[in-house]
Amino acid sequence: MNEIEIFINRLKKIGIELELVGNIPWIYLNKVNGNKIQPEDYNANHGYTVAWYPVRLGEKPHLDRDLKRTFEVIRKYKAETFNTKEK
Repeated sequence: MNEIEIFINRLKKIGIELELVGNIPWIYLNKVNGNKIQPEDYNANHGYTVAWYPVRLGEKPHLDRDLKRTFEVIRKYKAETFNTKEK
């Protein structure tokens, strides 16, 4: 298991479902608990980048090192789930 799978599984245990999409070499956060992530200017022009594929064969994909910012985005879109249920 690579660090991305471990990250996703740990969040799943606390009730946060992530959906990732890839466009080599970038891996984007697409949805958090079913809430679509809006394009943000961070690491790429096409979406919020949470990881990237390796450049060399045999290496594993890597998470972005700015996990603080990643968790800010996750909290923002996770909270939308609760706001929509209340309305």
